[in-house]
Amino acid sequence: MVFRWTPAQASGMRKPPQLEHLARLVGRWTTEATHPAVPGVTVHGTVEVEWLEGEWFLIHRGRTDHPDFPDSIWLIGNTDVDRVDDGNASAPTRLRAHYFDSRGVFRVYEVSADAHAWRWWRDAPGFAQRFTGTFADGGDTIVGVSQLSRDNAHWDDDLKITYRRVIR
Repeated sequence: MVFRWTPAQASGMRKPPQLEHLARLVGRWTTEATHPAVPGVTVHGTVEVEWLEGEWFLIHRGRTDHPDFPDSIWLIGNTDVDRVDDGNASAPTRLRAHYFDSRGVFRVYEVSADAHAWRWWRDAPGFAQRFTGTFADGGDTIVGVSQLSRDNAHWDDDLKITYRRVIR
C-alpha cells in the first residue's frame, strides 16, 4: 500500500511563520557578484527560487557565467522534525539550508528571514560563514555580503552579491 499525503490531511498543520518571510525569495533573479579572489571581475548569473510542492521547502537554484564560480542548489526549510504526526506546530522551529554545488561541496547553514533581510550562517571551525542580504526596492532587489572567518574571531568580506528580480 502506498500512502499519499493530501492537502486535506495537512490542513491541521500550521506552517512556521519563518517560512512566510522566505516567500519574498520566490521568483527569477539576475545576479552580479564580486569576490576578493578575482579582483576587478563581476560575475553574472541567474537564480530561480520556487516552492517545493506543499510550500514547506524552498528550492534555490543558482547558475553563474564564470568557470571559477560553482552552480548550486539549496533546499531551505524546517529540518527540526522529520515527521509531523499530530499537527503540533508549537515546537521551536529552525530553518536550515542544505547546500550542494557543482564542485561536489555540501554544507548545512542556519537560515532566517524577516521583513528586512535574508540571513544564513554556519559556525564551522576554521571556515565559519555568514551572509546578510537586505531587501530593497520593495523586495525586488537584495543586496548581500557574505563574510568568512578562519579563526572564529575575525571576519573578512567574501562574496558581495546583488540579486535583481526579473519582472515578467
